[in-house]
Amino acid sequence: MLTLESVNAHYAGQQVLRKINMHIQQGQLVTLLGSNGAGKSTTLKTIAGLLRPVSGTIRFLDVKIDHSGPHRIVSLGISLVPESRALFAGMSVFENLELGAYGKRGKNTFQQNLEWVLDLFPRLAERLRQRAVALSGGEQQMLAIGRALMAQPKLLLLDEPSLGLAPFLVGELFAVLERLSKRQITIMLVEQNARRALGISDYNYVMENGRIVASGTSKDLSRNESIQNAYLGAI
Repeated sequence: MLTLESVNAHYAGQQVLRKINMHIQQGQLVTLLGSNGAGKSTTLKTIAGLLRPVSGTIRFLDVKIDHSGPHRIVSLGISLVPESRALFAGMSVFENLELGAYGKRGKNTFQQNLEWVLDLFPRLAERLRQRAVALSGGEQQMLAIGRALMAQPKLLLLDEPSLGLAPFLVGELFAVLERLSKRQITIMLVEQNARRALGISDYNYVMENGRIVASGTSKDLSRNESIQNAYLGAI
C-alpha cells in the first residue's frame, strides 16, 4: 500500500531522514519506534506532504506522491494526526469534525462518517457544541483522531497519540486503534509506549538518527536484546 524507497529529507535546514526504506501492506498496523529526535515525526510529515524529500520515492497505492501537496495526498486517502493535535481551538467539536470532511472523500459520506466517529468516541457526542479549547487533553486527542477519520482515510498516520494521557485513557485509545485495525484501516503509528504498540502491531520499524536500524514482527523485536534494552526494559 505504501512504499518508501531511499527517502532523504531535511527539517530546519538539517538532514533528518537518511535512505529510509519502508513497506506497509493494506490492513496492517505498523509501528515506528525510536528515541526523541530519531526522525519519526519527520517521516510522517514527509509521507503526508508537509515536507518534501530531497531524494527518494514515496508511492501510495502505486501513485507517486513524494512531490504532491498535502491536499492531494489527503484526497488519495492519507490522513495525519499530528503530535500537537493542531485543533481549531476556537471552533466547536462539530466544526472541527466538519472540517475533517472538507475534501471530496469525506463530503460524500459525511453523515455516515460522523455517526461512526461519535460511536467510537461517545464523549465527543456529548460535547459537539463545545469549543475544542474547552476539552480535556484526552478529549482533544479523541477529536484530533475523529477529525482525521472524517476524511475517510485508507491510511491513518498517528504521531504519539498517547502522549500526556492518563493511563485509563491510554487503554481506551489502544482499544480504538484495535477497532480501526479490524475495520481494515491501515495504520502507521509513532508511539512512545513501545510495549503497548508492540502488543497490537502487525509489523514494526525501529529508527535511530534518521535511519531504519531494525524491523520485524513484535515477537522478532522482543527477542532482540539491543531493542529490549533500548526500548522495552524501562517501560
